[in-house]
Amino acid sequence: MSAPVATSLPSNKAVLDLLQGLLGRDVTLGPGAPVTPSASRPAAMATYVDPTYGLNAIILIDLPLSAWCAGALALLPKGGCEDSVEEGELTGMQVEVLHEVVNVAASLFNAGGVLHSKLDKLYAPGEAFPADLAGLTASTNRVDLDVTVGGYGSGSLSIILA
Repeated sequence: MSAPVATSLPSNKAVLDLLQGLLGRDVTLGPGAPVTPSASRPAAMATYVDPTYGLNAIILIDLPLSAWCAGALALLPKGGCEDSVEEGELTGMQVEVLHEVVNVAASLFNAGGVLHSKLDKLYAPGEAFPADLAGLTASTNRVDLDVTVGGYGSGSLSIILA
């Protein structure tokens, strides 16, 4: 048996299949601009670690997509999710549901023969995260996607390897 290899970026199809299967909704996605968290564009950040707790990936999800994913998974009314986007923050319940989304997303990094990755931490949209993580958001080893969740709306996500 060969030694495990480093994590690689998931394909767009793998991301699409994961979101459609998890959210139970039609999802479309395509290339997008990088998600760059700022005061005017809050985003969630999920960090993923290998078995030695070394950081190996992060996922950035802008506030709108965070709200749409939480809403679709928890069957929340679209209006309440729109309110969260307008107010610039998720409710506590939406953050809990988003945590489940990013926890399941760890499977994107666990395709055959790679070091096993697991969710380490979720930073909610607008929550401060450590400067060393903020620096990773500029990495070029990434995939950037625009995502539309049927019945909710569109947003963006970036998957970045550490």
